[in-house]
Amino acid sequence: MGIINWNSILESLLFAAGDEGLSLKQLAEVLEVDEQKAMEIIEDIKQEYDQNSERGIMIVQLAGTYQLATKKVNAPYLKKLVDSPHTTTLSQAALETLAIIAYKQPITRAEIEEIRGVKTERPLHTLMSKALIKEVGRAEGTGRAYLYGTSKEFLDYFGLKSIDELPQLPEKTEDEFIQEEADLFFEKFNETINS
Repeated sequence: MGIINWNSILESLLFAAGDEGLSLKQLAEVLEVDEQKAMEIIEDIKQEYDQNSERGIMIVQLAGTYQLATKKVNAPYLKKLVDSPHTTTLSQAALETLAIIAYKQPITRAEIEEIRGVKTERPLHTLMSKALIKEVGRAEGTGRAYLYGTSKEFLDYFGLKSIDELPQLPEKTEDEFIQEEADLFFEKFNETINS
């Protein structure tokens, strides 16, 4: 098999994980090493990024996960990209989160995470920043978690008059059916905005 390029593998894994990032435990499992070795690999590539000023990315640790992030020095250019009216693509995680909110609203973050099976903080932040979702109230009970729902901008974005125009789900609403319908809906959306 030859020499293993841990930095290359780690970079690929973090890129594929996107906004969700990967925990030290997940990295160790995928790399088939112990957590100490996984941490050494992370520190090695972090040092490589830090020492090379020509690189535009770095590894950050957020909420117990490691993820690729852009360097702060490039923020003005990233802001231009985000503010550009042509920037309309959403990550798979954001699309999944948006589909769940659209079909299950009002819904709490914990309920979204239960359906997706992964953390949803970053996709929620992305959707809020694009004004596709909004806080629509507070849940009853301990903690009074925020309830999320779609916004007027969501309807405009997808060319809907009301939320009732979303494709109908089958009578037996199971997560896999929701995902299939949502995938079809967003696939059509992506074709529309990219044409």
